[in-house]
Amino acid sequence: PTTKVHFDVRSHKMASSKANYATKPIVQRSPDGRKSMKTSKAHLEAVRAAAEHQPKEWMKKAVSAISAGALAMSVTASGPVLEPAQAAAPMEVMQLAKLTAGDPQKNPNALLRNALPIDNKPIRAIQQNLELISEDLRVPGVNFRGVSSKVNASYRVATKNKDKILADVAEDKKAAAEDSMAKLVKGLEALQETVKVQDKQEVPLLQQELLRYVGDIEQDMVKGFPFEIPQEYSNLPALKGRATITMDLSLKDNPVTDKARMVIVVDGYNAPITAGNFVDLVNKKFYDGLEIQRADGFVVQTGKPEDGDGYKIDGKLQTIPLEVKVPADEVPLYGETLENLGRFQETPVLPFNAFGTLAMARSEFEPNSASSQIFWLLKESELTPSSANLLDGSYGVFGYVVQGADILQDLKVGDVITSAKVVAGQENLVNPRRGSSPPAPPPAAEE
Repeated sequence: PTTKVHFDVRSHKMASSKANYATKPIVQRSPDGRKSMKTSKAHLEAVRAAAEHQPKEWMKKAVSAISAGALAMSVTASGPVLEPAQAAAPMEVMQLAKLTAGDPQKNPNALLRNALPIDNKPIRAIQQNLELISEDLRVPGVNFRGVSSKVNASYRVATKNKDKILADVAEDKKAAAEDSMAKLVKGLEALQETVKVQDKQEVPLLQQELLRYVGDIEQDMVKGFPFEIPQEYSNLPALKGRATITMDLSLKDNPVTDKARMVIVVDGYNAPITAGNFVDLVNKKFYDGLEIQRADGFVVQTGKPEDGDGYKIDGKLQTIPLEVKVPADEVPLYGETLENLGRFQETPVLPFNAFGTLAMARSEFEPNSASSQIFWLLKESELTPSSANLLDGSYGVFGYVVQGADILQDLKVGDVITSAKVVAGQENLVNPRRGSSPPAPPPAAEE
């Protein structure tokens, strides 16, 4: 069927007027192994006509027809190149800036920091200042003037608002947060000196170290789970917090290495059912020994067992609802895409922005059909430009690869997941399915 595509001026997001629009390629495979994927026709003329009326002269659009079996169109948007004099201004406490549609956050660790359910303006100001340094580092020759202003602003906020920052920390985490805060201030002083001597190799290293301290403090501000899971889903496995998973892979035809490891952080604060389902299956060793089943330059996909489309108990397929959290709501939306709810202009808390974004695959026309099949989005694809991403709100994102994501672009069908293990956050899983149990603790080290 023909699909009508809308291009929204304010958010630069496209959305289809029907549920069966062209950008739903992440579908579960049928028992015989065939992909069930349909591609509809996009109204390219309508998109071009809408693009001509955009007020931003710097907005570049590329609309192209794609052959059947792939996405039907691609629209990219890019902002003006920042010259040193135009570098983003540092953020003070009451001056928190939102990233524009032309400059989305693509760093998985930053996305996870932003997704924490906290509201402390001083620590968020420090976070944004330190993250914005990356823009100055990308300027040819490095914009040390911009770096200096952001580091100094962060130092002022940290020293003047220490008490306000620590006041929001959970009581049982005060000592750890105070230690992180002391390291943050000391590190900012060291970064100030590094900027003075214009050491462009050391600046990004110190930047990432300081952002880890910021992330630790922000994590310590989370006081319990932020909402009640709806009653109808309260019996499903749920992750009430975050968990870290290591995934080891065996590579068959890689000329460089035959092994690889990814580290994944899954976010139960914003996708408790989806993340809980995954952690529960990891504990069951469901993914151990499974092959990569799709690797086409757009996504890497796995999770389909030999006997069907997903995980079964007593022969019955176990499914979970589509789960999408948006900033305006206290509780995730369940069972419907943002498209179907008329909220396609809203960006989820966990967007498809980062290379290696992890989400659940599902049947094309049934949002609540996800089971065990997962996929990682390869963000370099122009088919899903940041801030114009038709996958947002249609598939349940629940985590990001924070280490080892580069291997995703080299994975091939037939490569094997040798092991997936929960290495942190196991205590946050509730309601594990029958037969699921945490892995045994490692043996005690010999003296």
